Amino acid sequence: MEEENVKISSAEDIETYFVKSDNSQNLMLFSNIPKSCFDEPCLLGVDEAGRGPVLGPMVYGICYCPLSKAEIFKEVGCADSKSLTEEKREIIFGKLCNEQESVGWAIEAISPNNICNSMFRRQKHSLNQVAQDATVKLITKAKESGINISEVYIDTVGMPEKYQEKLTAIFPEFKITVAKKADAIYPVVSAASICAKVSRDRALKIWTFQEGIEATYEDFGSGYPNDPVTKAFLAKNIDPVFGFPQLVRFSWSTAGKILQDHCALVEWEEEDDTNGSSSQTPKISSYFKQASNNKRQKTKHDFFKTRNLSTLESL
Repeated sequence: MEEENVKISSAEDIETYFVKSDNSQNLMLFSNIPKSCFDEPCLLGVDEAGRGPVLGPMVYGICYCPLSKAEIFKEVGCADSKSLTEEKREIIFGKLCNEQESVGWAIEAISPNNICNSMFRRQKHSLNQVAQDATVKLITKAKESGINISEVYIDTVGMPEKYQEKLTAIFPEFKITVAKKADAIYPVVSAASICAKVSRDRALKIWTFQEGIEATYEDFGSGYPNDPVTKAFLAKNIDPVFGFPQLVRFSWSTAGKILQDHCALVEWEEEDDTNGSSSQTPKISSYFKQASNNKRQKTKHDFFKTRNLSTLESL
């Protein structure tokens, strides 16, 4: 799925580009890169926000600065992001953005569509693989931008030893450290986590429903599957034919159970009968094919357009 890459100049620009996005594709945002990060060896942290929720994007973030300025992250208050309130994270994020001579950051917001379509591939692409792909992509983008990366610190996905070995093979020129709870150990990872969490929170607060649903951030609940408010939102905002809006990760078991209980069942066409004649009932595939023989083309429903779905004539 196509991804939009944007360089922004301030924290306020995050909302601008999330509003412009149609939420069906990933969005990558970069801050301005300080000159010192080209000239001096840098450390870089990686972490995510929104791995577990059934609603909204998963956001991966990086944050970096020269090794000589590493104390900045402690000075601005970077700590385990789970121990910080949303208000405190916003304040720290603002301070990181103000350190324009030393600190830079970037995020990738992975859309719910992308997550679900990856997990439902014929050759399944797990959430861990989606997460690792995002990490590699962000580090690669930072490297290609000319940032003088020396050390990389990452909160693990899966077994830290295997993940570190994999990343070291991809980036042999960097000193890479992968650890459990790196967010609480390395301030540069805490900074990356704060960038990711603030970006995800802002994305959800201004989420535009292409489906015309009227709902606010407060209606979502925490977004986690066991939250009664989130479950109520899912049950209320389901179409019996097309299912959930794009905010929802329909590959999560919580969403799948609601789909089974509330959506119409689809009966796919059967083979021709023993006499070789076809049923007069139109095949379901006929509703998805474009008209041929110079007939007027049928217009696809927005559901298929926004998800980049096309007709398969054969497997």
